[in-house]
Amino acid sequence: MWPMQSRRDFLAGALAALSAPLGAAAQQAGGLPRVGFLFYGSPGPSPEIEAFQKGLADVGYVEARDVAVEYRFAGGQPERLRDLATQLVALRPTVIVAPGTPAAVAAKQATGDIPIVFVGVADAVGAGLAASFARPTANITGLTSNSAQLGGKRLELLKAVVPKASRIAVLYNPGDSSNVLASKELEQSAPALGLTLQRVEVRKPAEFESAFDTMTRRHAQALFGAAGLLTTPHREVLVHLAAKARIPAIWGERQFVESGGLMSYAADFYEQIRRSALYVEKILKGAKPGDLPIEQPTKLELIINLKTARALGVAMPQSLLLQADRVID
Repeated sequence: MWPMQSRRDFLAGALAALSAPLGAAAQQAGGLPRVGFLFYGSPGPSPEIEAFQKGLADVGYVEARDVAVEYRFAGGQPERLRDLATQLVALRPTVIVAPGTPAAVAAKQATGDIPIVFVGVADAVGAGLAASFARPTANITGLTSNSAQLGGKRLELLKAVVPKASRIAVLYNPGDSSNVLASKELEQSAPALGLTLQRVEVRKPAEFESAFDTMTRRHAQALFGAAGLLTTPHREVLVHLAAKARIPAIWGERQFVESGGLMSYAADFYEQIRRSALYVEKILKGAKPGDLPIEQPTKLELIINLKTARALGVAMPQSLLLQADRVID
């Protein structure tokens, strides 16, 4: 039998723990604040994970010393994100970081109270993640890529490279909401440029080759390749297939151009992941997501691969080379 004073102290401590904020509970779990990271890629070193760790270092945090990060990897399979988000929520982290629209949507569906920081979302309002940029939803904020609003500019760039093109293939995954939003914007912009879009769907890597066969049969003269949960991890395969089909392409992220693609026009996704640590720091210090405005990219990068242009027999206009933020040769 416990002494009365010890029993009262125990009950008081238990009640205090139950009533403590989620952030405090997460810290008590292992002595460190706990951050969930819901990632579309596979376990192992990656530029995305490295960018996040650099961001933590920018704000003075070292993983495993100042903060515990719980990673969950979808391995390029969007259907896994919901279960992985549920796993993270069960751990009661202080905050969840979700790069990409599908991961952000899965996290939002899994919790209405744990703070979420999304990264690189194509259209935060259109995807139903936030009511507005200035006043986001109660438990979610982050950084938008504005990719869904770049369709017109991307088509203009493609038209400048292939002036006679009238049939543009759009390679996208209908199961990726960011891809769907981007393709809708392209459709709205195409008529003014005299372009006809040919949608080519891919839902798994096994469909990539047949997708390019379809483009060839339809006589597509150029291509927009959407970045996302399915396509980005397999960018080297897609870039190779575009080269094999000899089809000039503009891609949704710079990683494709670094892997040999012709060009891209987008926000720097790695930089946005790095900056997400600023939101994490503020939330760990007590800020509410709803009080943190969504950050829009201040710079969009035009990346051109001249080596690929020569291999395709494409004469890259000097005006575009002068605009380019980076030229790979």
